Amino acid sequence: MAAQTINFYLYSITINQLLNPQLMSAHIDHVPRWVRIAVGFLALVNLAFGVITYVNITVLFPHPAGIDLTNPFIRHANFEFASRNLAIGLALGFVTIIRGAPEALVILTIVRALIEIQAIIIAGVEGNINAFLIIPLLFLVLEIFIIKTLIGVIKLEEAA
Repeated sequence: MAAQTINFYLYSITINQLLNPQLMSAHIDHVPRWVRIAVGFLALVNLAFGVITYVNITVLFPHPAGIDLTNPFIRHANFEFASRNLAIGLALGFVTIIRGAPEALVILTIVRALIEIQAIIIAGVEGNINAFLIIPLLFLVLEIFIIKTLIGVIKLEEAA
């Protein structure tokens, strides 16, 4: 009975921390509001793109000349791509909603930036100077500003 009481108490502390950000560590106050809003926007973009590519494979393959979209391997690759976007979007959204540590935001934003760099390299190699190059480039610039700002926040916290 005592173990159940302790487990319930620990569980209620965790729920209280999620519902009341003032009970969490003080580092959250140093993260600028624009960073949380921008990361929340990036999370929504990842979630939306993940859901859309699950539903409509032509988003990932807009000009499927020579690609059999009914091929199970192509569909599997599409689902892998969609699930990656959903996972990153959920992680970014969760850390933003619970007002998580800036270290977590930096790590997740770096992962997202690496994916943007990959998309830019692929578009550049293919010679596609269109939305497949411009959009990732714009997101990468935003992510660099977010990472730079959060590294400053982390340095500020370490100095205190």
